[in-house]
Amino acid sequence: MGNPESLDAAVMLEVRGIEVLYDSAILALRGVSLDVHGSRIVSLLGANGAGKTTTLKAISGLLQAERGAIVSGTVTYRDRRINEAPPAELVSAGLVQVLEGRHCFSQLTVEENLLSGALLRRLARTAQQPALERIYHYFPRLASLRRKAAGYTSGGEQQMVAIGRALMSQPKLVLLDEPSMGLGPQMVEEIFEIVRELNRQDGVSFLLAEQNATMALRYAHHGYILENGKVVADGSAQSLSARADVQQFYLGVGDQGRKSFRGVRYHPAAAT
Repeated sequence: MGNPESLDAAVMLEVRGIEVLYDSAILALRGVSLDVHGSRIVSLLGANGAGKTTTLKAISGLLQAERGAIVSGTVTYRDRRINEAPPAELVSAGLVQVLEGRHCFSQLTVEENLLSGALLRRLARTAQQPALERIYHYFPRLASLRRKAAGYTSGGEQQMVAIGRALMSQPKLVLLDEPSMGLGPQMVEEIFEIVRELNRQDGVSFLLAEQNATMALRYAHHGYILENGKVVADGSAQSLSARADVQQFYLGVGDQGRKSFRGVRYHPAAAT
């Protein structure tokens, strides 16, 4: 599909002022707003517990499974309000989430895991093989492992299976939760390179929730920083990487000893 810079960069996903409650008592998100434009990679950064996973699940419709709910604000995907949309319906519409922790079917082969991703999209058998070959093109490791039980592959290979399974549904937007978690640096870089190629070649948009800010900002076009359920900063990946306060707290650079990003500078979205 070409380089994303030449593609339509209209807003694909628009999140406006969402608040999320768990068990009707615990306020997890406090007015989060963000945009994902077509054919872009956007990083959602923050420490553990900042609200990254909750934000992704609020978008993908998975909150209800954890007794969570959006109580204020809107989530709009391709000009359609999706606050209450069922996850299966969103997958059919081209929005899919890859959960933290990979969640492969350990007893199934790698290829069977991948094919399971085509079920919700109800791909015809004639369309499944070309879709598989596309996955193997981007993940050549998986081609050599296609007959192996997924439970006997490495953590990085299982992450590839999880991403490939999501891609079998032919999404326009992938929500990717902590893709680097528990993986070595070489495997993390390999996975992020594949994400970049999927974005460049096929125009797939990604919203990445990541604690590894250095890696995420290297590959993203834009970034948002969450802390305690609020967006405290956002900007182009390049501009965020260059900011001294971001370098100090999120990139491990500097000697100012600051304890939190919010203690350095407030973002307008966090001021209310």
